[in-house]
This record gives sequence, structure tokens and C-alpha cells, in this order.
Amino acid sequence: MKKKSRPFIERHFETLQLATAVAFLLLVGLYASLTGAADAGLSRTAVWLLIVSAAVGAYMAMNIGANDVANNMGPAVGSGAMTMGWAIVVAAVFEALGAIVAGGEVVGTIKGGIINPADITDPTLFAWVMFAALLAGALWLNLATALGAPVSTTHSIIGAVMGAGIAAGGWGLVHWPTIGAIVVSWVVSPLSGALFAALFLYVIKRSVTYRTEKTEAAARVVPALIALMVWSYTTYMLLKGVNQIVKVSFPVAVIVGLGTAALVWGLIRKPIERIALRQENSKDGVNHLFTWPLICSAALLSFAHGANDVANAIGPLAAIFEAVKAGAIATKAGTPLWIMVLGALGLAVGLALYGAKLIRTVGKEITELDQMRAYAIAMAATLTVIVASQLGMPVSTTHISIGAVFGVGFLRELLKVNYAKMEAVVRAGHQGTDREEVEAYMQRFEAAEVQEKKQMLAEMKQRAKVRGLDGAVFAKGERKAFKKAYKKEIVKRSVVMRIVAAWIVTVPATAVLAALLFHLVAAVMS
Repeated sequence: MKKKSRPFIERHFETLQLATAVAFLLLVGLYASLTGAADAGLSRTAVWLLIVSAAVGAYMAMNIGANDVANNMGPAVGSGAMTMGWAIVVAAVFEALGAIVAGGEVVGTIKGGIINPADITDPTLFAWVMFAALLAGALWLNLATALGAPVSTTHSIIGAVMGAGIAAGGWGLVHWPTIGAIVVSWVVSPLSGALFAALFLYVIKRSVTYRTEKTEAAARVVPALIALMVWSYTTYMLLKGVNQIVKVSFPVAVIVGLGTAALVWGLIRKPIERIALRQENSKDGVNHLFTWPLICSAALLSFAHGANDVANAIGPLAAIFEAVKAGAIATKAGTPLWIMVLGALGLAVGLALYGAKLIRTVGKEITELDQMRAYAIAMAATLTVIVASQLGMPVSTTHISIGAVFGVGFLRELLKVNYAKMEAVVRAGHQGTDREEVEAYMQRFEAAEVQEKKQMLAEMKQRAKVRGLDGAVFAKGERKAFKKAYKKEIVKRSVVMRIVAAWIVTVPATAVLAALLFHLVAAVMS
């Protein structure tokens, strides 16, 4: 029988992706040549630098969209709150809106004070430094996306600016305390995210899913959890989104967030209670209550991300534009509207073409997620950023979000292994009894409240002790194998190691690549 051929689009999908990406970059270059770079007073070399820089800036924005947006959408997709298609549409729209509406009239071009631009007196040299950094950061993000590793786009451009700066002006050009703070963030960011996420998930389990009447518990607890999410996201948006347009102090953001949360709690308390009581008395029934809050949180995170991280693409481009057009070197450069729009479109195009891979990695490949786990991850991401920003701690939102996924997975491991041990104790206390009786007791045990479980375990341990058993049905070697199997099942170590390795090498890799590119450009232009 003749095998049915796949549709044309499916067979040539990768080719179409690449063709679309190249066409977008060519259109950006064409637009820059007609509008942004048009100036009769510029040399041909300067005009070409602006044209190519615009294309590279768009390429960087595409890679940010393909790699970084997974942190916002991955948990929502992995939990089933959103389909992949809707996630890409929502993220693309809100990323672009954030970049254009709240991207800020002024974009810092030297991220985090990495180099001192005063040590580079030649505007043309400064432009080439920024060009090399922009291209190096984009190439690294492209490679990380191809490998399925979500990395920090901010760290990528920071490492690239550092490397190109060293190549142009030597080691003394770098502000080394800032680099040291970044190294600290490799540990602080993921650990903070993991701890917050694990804490939130455990609170949800103790207050809702470990209860006998889960829907009744959910009716009381879920409105408060949603109100807490509203407070954190309102505060986050005011500090990270609206703050780009109108300056908002931390106390004002917190107070407005609390007021909004109280209002939302008053509006949703009764409706959520009615919906909860109509759900099945199970974990799946409770999970449905978190679907819309997760969709809203993903959209808001995308808006805030577009407002903040678009600077990693258009910041260096704005610096090049300022250096070439005005012959000035600035640590902050006014950004023309066409550059802001370019960054917004780049984010959306990169996400639409290549974002699915990293969204799948974050949402499904590290550990299995449901809506409650995704809620814990979302809360961990926003609260960690809020707390860290007020403490002056250098953190990466990418590392926080992925660390939160790790934290949820490792907590699940711990709880699964502990439950298996408890089950072993119960079975040890029932050795010699009818199998149906054991299974009936296990069902009672699983449905029991936490305190009741403790009492039942104490009884089984006593029974096992009277019978001269050690309280377990597995030998030591079997228990180790059992624990190892759970770990392998719940958190995929190979994915974790791949991501952590990419985090560690991001800054040095982009620094070396940017230095090489700067020397290559210098050799060609000399």
C-alpha cells in the first residue's frame, strides 16, 4: 500500500521558518536603508553600519523572543492552561505591546555598568564595540535555543559588551564588581526561585489537596491565592512595566497592589466558591480553578518582559545609531520610534517562528506540571524579582523561573519518596493479612487528612514493631533503587544539567565571541 505523503508545509516547515526569518531581516535592512539610515551627510561605511546593525538588532530581538519568552509561557502550556498556539499568539501580542508602550523613551545601552564608555573616545570605535556585542549575543542565543537551553538574554548581552570592550580598550575597561555580582546571581536566582515555588506548592497541598473535602477547602483558599497573585502581579507590573513610563516608588506599588488585590478578592470570592463546589472533589477539580489566573499571569509577564528585555536588542542598536548619526558616545541614548517598533516586531516574529521549542522544554521536559504547580512557579518568579530588586540583589528572571520549575520538581520527588516510605510502613503493619484489607486501608490512608495519616502511621509502626519487622517492606538496596527511579521519573536530570551548563558558560562564551568578532571587524575595516 502506498504510504500517504505528509502535507507540503509539514515536510518543509524548517525551510519555511528560515525563509521567513531571513525575509524579515532583509525587510528590516531595507527599511533602515530608506528611513533610519538615510542621511546625506553620512559616509557609505556609516550607512552600511546602520543598515547591518538594524538587521542584527532585529536578529537579536528574534532570538530573545524565541528563547526568553518560554519562561513566561512554558508553565502555562505545560500545565494545560493554554494550548501552544494560543500561548504564542498571546505572548507575541503582549511582548510587542510591552516593548512599544512601556519600552521607555530612554534605553540604557551599557547594561549594568559593564564597561566605562568614557574610556572609549572614538564614536566609530564605540559603535563597532556595540555591533560586535549585539551580534555575539544574538549568535549565542540562537545556539542556546537550538540546543533547547533557556538562558538569560541580559547575561548574554552583558558578557558580549564585556568581551568587545576588553578587545577594544583592555581589561581595565570592565567594571569587575558588576561581573562578580552576576556570578553570584547564578546561585542566588535559581535557588530563590526554587525555594519560593516549593514553599507555595507545599502550602497549596497542605491547605487544599491534602484535605478530605478538597472542593470546600478550595472554595476558602483559592480566592485568597488569586488575590495574592493579583497583589504580586500588580506590584510587579508597576515596578517593571509602568515604571518605564511613569516613575513609581516601591511603597506606592505595594499599596496599589494591596488595594487591587482586596478589590479582586471581594469580587471573586463568592463566584469562585460556587464554581469550586461544583467541581469534582479531586485534585483535577481544584486545578481547573487556576486556569484563568494562569492565562492572565502569562500575558502580564509577557508585557513586562517586552518592556524590559527589548532593551537587550535595541539598547546597543540605539547606541550605534547615536554614535554614527550624532557622533556622540552616551551611556543612555534616546531611542527613535522605528527602533522600538523593530524590537517589538523582532520579539513577536522570533517567538512565532521558534518559540515553541523552548516553551515545550520549560513546560514539559523538566518535570510534569499542572495548574497548581504552574501557579507556584508564577508566584515564585514575581515575588523573587520584587524582593531581590528591593534588596539590591542581582538576579536573572530566566534563572528564577527555571529554578522555580526545578523547585517544584524536586519537592514532588521528596513528597513521592516520603509517601512511598509511608506506604511501605503501612504494608509492613499489614503483613499476613488479606490483600483486599490492605488495599482498603491504603485507600483510607491516601484520603486521610495529614494529622490522621500521622496517627495511622504510628499505629502501623507499632504493629510492625510487635511483629518484629523493621517497618519497611523493601531491603536497603531495593529502597535505593526505588528512590532513584522516582527521581529519574519526576525531574529529568539530563535536561537540568544541560540548562545549568548553558547558564554557567553564557557570560564567558559571549565575551569570547564578541572579542573575536570585534577583532574580525577591526581587521576588515583597517
